[in-house]
Amino acid sequence: MRDDNVTAAQAYVRLLETTRAVLADPDDTPLYLPLLASPIEEADEALRSAGLSGNEDRLFALVRAIRPGTEAPDR
Repeated sequence: MRDDNVTAAQAYVRLLETTRAVLADPDDTPLYLPLLASPIEEADEALRSAGLSGNEDRLFALVRAIRPGTEAPDR
């Protein structure tokens, strides 16, 4: 796996974990929603650098390679 692919998959996982944390308590979500801006930017840039923008199937395969058991979101 190329370094830029690993970086993109890790950025996605960080975004996913941050999103889950922000949404964990619906009452506090509006307060913590701005915390998603940085992980979103990081993931967008990493996906572009790895050539994965718009290639979700490849991204989720990479995510599963570094985090077995991770499911792709429903479409």
